[in-house]
Amino acid sequence: MKSAVNCFQYDYYQIFSTGLVKYKLGGIIVCWHYWSIIDGKELFMNKLSCLHLFLFFLTACSAVADDVVRYVASEKYPDPKQSYFVDMLTLALEESREKYGDFKLQPLTVEMAQGRTSVMLERNEYLDLTWRMTTKVQEKRLQAIYVPLLKGMMGYRIFIIRKGEQERFSKTMSLEDLQDIPLGQGYNWPDSDILTYNDFMVVKGYDIHLLSMLEKQRFDYFPRAIHEPWLEVKDKSGFVVEKNIMFKYPAPIYFFVNKGNTHLHQRLVFGLNKALASGKFDQLFYHHKVTAGILDKVKNDNRIIFNLKNPLLSKKSQGLLSNKTLWLSL
Repeated sequence: MKSAVNCFQYDYYQIFSTGLVKYKLGGIIVCWHYWSIIDGKELFMNKLSCLHLFLFFLTACSAVADDVVRYVASEKYPDPKQSYFVDMLTLALEESREKYGDFKLQPLTVEMAQGRTSVMLERNEYLDLTWRMTTKVQEKRLQAIYVPLLKGMMGYRIFIIRKGEQERFSKTMSLEDLQDIPLGQGYNWPDSDILTYNDFMVVKGYDIHLLSMLEKQRFDYFPRAIHEPWLEVKDKSGFVVEKNIMFKYPAPIYFFVNKGNTHLHQRLVFGLNKALASGKFDQLFYHHKVTAGILDKVKNDNRIIFNLKNPLLSKKSQGLLSNKTLWLSL
């Protein structure tokens, strides 16, 4: 009769597990009991031989015990702004290397919408991590690492508009005036729900089509986080960044992991907080190619700022708002 020891395969790794120990061995399962399974073949072995074999593989395969962190990286629609989050992830893992060991980042070049990414992560399939604006629902489904990666920058929104239409957006406009003009936002974006809650006319579309929809006058302005529109209109002569108006609402972006992945959660909490304490977090934020110089570009002192409510924030996220070191202040 076979031992009750649990031996199974998951994705590209073989898992060794007893009631006390779980260890990944690349391509091999070693069972501590009467039986061993090697590359799917069962061999009868005594306990002593099993122990020797286990210790051999434990030593020989220790190099594959690095933390592998898988995340989505679109190949068809690459977004250069995502490099900031990859670099922040790298910083957190580097800061935690001494305590938690080596790591390997593994981008998955698949096409997957933001909502689908969260579903796959919740199922613990293919992915180890994602980053996105938080909501109460997301924090119930996934484990957030409660450090705002962009210091709340996603909640400062300026507009992409069609070239030649700046005069429609004057400094004398009221909030009610803006609420009567259709704006565009993405499916599955929390911003769509936030702006709808604040009584705006929101036209939804897939993110890769929103500029085309603006061009075709499906809506008349496209609110973007303050670091986003400059790259998006750089090579598009039909669009400009609107100069007079800004929306503001609390909108932290977090790293999220599966609820069961306590190891990666603890590692990222440790690494990000260490980076915050050392100043390396702010150094990356203020000097990264995606975010550097944004405050000068926005010239917020010349803009009308409309403060909006975000009904999607959890109590825990709301509690972070009083910690001024975590947030950008404009």
